[in-house]
Amino acid sequence: MDLILWRHAEAADPEPGQLDMQRALTPKGQKQARRMAEWLTSQLPESCKVLVSPAVRTLQTVEPLGRKFKVQPEIGPGADPREVLRVANWPNARDPVLIVGHQPTLGQVAALLLSGEAQYWEMKKASAWWFVQREPSDPGSLYLKAVMAPDLIVK
Repeated sequence: MDLILWRHAEAADPEPGQLDMQRALTPKGQKQARRMAEWLTSQLPESCKVLVSPAVRTLQTVEPLGRKFKVQPEIGPGADPREVLRVANWPNARDPVLIVGHQPTLGQVAALLLSGEAQYWEMKKASAWWFVQREPSDPGSLYLKAVMAPDLIVK
């Protein structure tokens, strides 16, 4: 199974009285999202399922990807890393899964996959981490296929 974790792009600080879920991308964040979406479009198979947090900033991050997606409240801000893996059906899904979510959860998912513990690992804004586990029943077949940041994408 392929699992791609994509952290939302740069979002504005909340305005007074604004809920965290309502924070929108900054102009820089919009550019980051477009760049990463271009790279992901060139890499993702058509069969990839896209699961997105209900926060405005994640919805705006995934928009330039131009694919159908499913909003998953279970992967919103503060989500449990094990719940993210459950929602993705890791490692048993037939098709690749792209999760568009938040820190610290996505960093914790990455740490859980690679170290067995949900430690705090930094995942930069708009970056994507791509994991592959060849055999669902063999954790030893897991590897990190790619880590990409929007500033590494050359136009």
